Amino acid sequence: MFVNRPLILLIAGVLCAWLPARAQDTGSEPSAERWSVHFQATSIGQHHGFFPSLYEGENSLPPHPENRVSITATVFLTYRVNSWTELVVNPEVAGGKGFGQVTGMAGFTNGEIPRVGSATPTLYVARAYLKNTWALSPETEIVDGGPNQLAGKVPVRRFALDTGRFAITDFFDNNTYSHDPRRQFMNWALMSNGAWDYPSDVRGYSIGIVQDLTMRGWSLRSAILLEPTEANGATYDTRIAKNRGEVVEWEKRYKPLGHAGALRVLGYLNRERAGTFRDAMLPDGTTDLASTRRPGTKKYGFGLNAEQQITPDIGAFARYGWSDGKTEAWAFTQIDRTVSGGISLQGRLWKRKGDNIGVAAVRNYLSGDDRRFLAAGGVGFIIGDGRLNYAPESIAEAYYAWHVIRGWTFTLDYQRVVNPAYNQDRGPVSVGSLRVHWER
Repeated sequence: MFVNRPLILLIAGVLCAWLPARAQDTGSEPSAERWSVHFQATSIGQHHGFFPSLYEGENSLPPHPENRVSITATVFLTYRVNSWTELVVNPEVAGGKGFGQVTGMAGFTNGEIPRVGSATPTLYVARAYLKNTWALSPETEIVDGGPNQLAGKVPVRRFALDTGRFAITDFFDNNTYSHDPRRQFMNWALMSNGAWDYPSDVRGYSIGIVQDLTMRGWSLRSAILLEPTEANGATYDTRIAKNRGEVVEWEKRYKPLGHAGALRVLGYLNRERAGTFRDAMLPDGTTDLASTRRPGTKKYGFGLNAEQQITPDIGAFARYGWSDGKTEAWAFTQIDRTVSGGISLQGRLWKRKGDNIGVAAVRNYLSGDDRRFLAAGGVGFIIGDGRLNYAPESIAEAYYAWHVIRGWTFTLDYQRVVNPAYNQDRGPVSVGSLRVHWER
C-alpha cells in the first residue's frame, strides 16, 4: 500500500533539490518551512579475512575471506499540511549483501544491511506517515531544518502523534553518540539496544502509531506496531488483536555543569507467532522450533540508555538491554542481554571541525534456554553453527570519519568480533570497512 508511486516521488525529489533555496527571514530566527527536500546516499564496503573455525553450520559466518558492499540512497520529503500536521515520505533505493547472507554474528557489522532485502538495488518507500502536533502551552522553541524535520517554531510542551510507516528507532532508543550507522558506529549492537527485538520488516521499517508527550525536561512516548508474519519477514501481520508490538520509553534530559545529558528507560512487550526454545527441545536431542510457534506468544524486555557531554567536543554513552530469553528472535537479532559503552571525539580538538572519532565496545549474552537450543543444533534466522561452545560475544569498534568537503564524509572503521555467534570454537574475526556518505 506504500509502494504505488515511489519512482515518481524519487524523480520529483531530485528535481526539487536543484530549485533555489526557500526564502528565510533576515532576522536571527529561521522562517517556518512549508516543505523541505533532503538527500542521503551511503555505501559501505567491508572485508574479513580467514579466521579459525572448528566446524560450520547452516547460519555460520564463512571462515574464508569475504568482500561485501551495500548501498542506500534516500529522498527525505516533508510537507506542512497545516499548522499542526506534516506529511513525511521517504523513497529509498537499497541493495547489496552482508557477510554470509547476514548470518553468523548476533552483533552484525553493517548497520545498513537491515534495510537491504536483495543484492540488486531496489526502489521502495521507506517512510510514509503523518505527524500531528498539538501545543500544550504557548511557549515555543526554534528547531533547525533537516531530514524529515521542518525548520521553525515548535511548542516547548507538546503532544505528537505519528501514524504510518517509519523506522521505530527514529523515535525510540535514540543516542547522540551511537545511533546512526551512516555516520557513527556501524555494529547492530551499538546503533541500538540489541536485546530489543523491535517490530519491523526485513528492511528495518515498521507500521504503527507513536505517541509522544514532550515537556521541558522530559518526554514520555509509546507505540503500537505491526509484527512481521514470519521471523525476519517482508510482510506484516495485520491481526493486531493477536500479534503486535508495544513499547514505552521515558526520557529525562539534564545539563550538569552546563553539559547536556539524557537518560532513557525503555520497556517492550511483543505478541508474535514465535516459538519458544524450551518447547523446541525434543526428547531425542534434536530441535524443532517451527512446531512451537503459536499466535500471541509473548516476548518482553527493557533497556537503559545514557549519554553525557563531557566537554563541548567529547561525549560518552552507555546502554544495557535485557529480554526474557525464552522466545526466539522475530525481527532484529538473537541477543538476550547486552551491555555497551563508548566515547566520541569531535574534530575541533585537532582543528578538523567536521571530523569525528568513535571508540566503543559491546558484550552480548544468551539465556540458558537459548544456549541449550543452539548447542543441540538449533538455528535462528541469524545464527546457528550446529553446535555451541558458549561464551559471550564481545565486539570492539573504532572509526575515523573524515569530512572531506561539504556533504561528503569518508569513514575508516575497524571491528573485532570475539566468539562470533557466542561460539568459542570459531573466530575471532577482524572486519575492516570503508564508508562513503553524502547528504544534502
